[in-house]
Amino acid sequence: MGKKKKDMEKVAALDNEYTKEQYAEFQKQQKQLIFRRRRLAVVFLMAFVIFIVSGIQLVKDYQQLNVFKAQEADAVAESAEADKKLKRLEQDVALLRDDDYVAKLARSHFYVSKEGEQIYNIPELGGTTSSSNEQKQSSEVSQSQSHSTEKQSGE
Repeated sequence: MGKKKKDMEKVAALDNEYTKEQYAEFQKQQKQLIFRRRRLAVVFLMAFVIFIVSGIQLVKDYQQLNVFKAQEADAVAESAEADKKLKRLEQDVALLRDDDYVAKLARSHFYVSKEGEQIYNIPELGGTTSSSNEQKQSSEVSQSQSHSTEKQSGE
C-alpha cells in the first residue's frame, strides 16, 4: 500500500483545459451516482416501511379474524342450544294442549283425584325425585302423541 501512495505522489496532474473538463465531468458523474444511490435507498426504505406497515396490519387482521371465528363458533353453539330449548318448549306446549296429559299432570302435582279414586303418597326409592318422574312421564306422553300423530298423518 505504501508503494502505491509513493507512485501516486510521483504522478503530476496536468493543468490544462481538457483535464479540468474531464475532472469536472468526473465530479458531475460522481454526484449523479451518489444522487441515484440515495434515491434508490429512499425508494427501498419507503418500500420497506410500506411492507412492514402492511405486514403489521395483516397480522392484526388475522388475529381479528380468529376472534370473529371464535365468536361465530360460540354463536352457533348458542343458537343450537336455543333451537333445542325451543323444540322442547314447543313439545311442552303441545302436551299441555292434551287434556289427558293435563289431567295426569294435575293428579301427580297437586294430588287431585278422579271421583272414587284414592291417592297414596309413596316415597321415592333410589334417590329419584318427582321431577325426574314427571320428565319421564312427559317424554312417554310426547312419544305416544308423536306415534298417534304419525298414524294420523299416515292415513
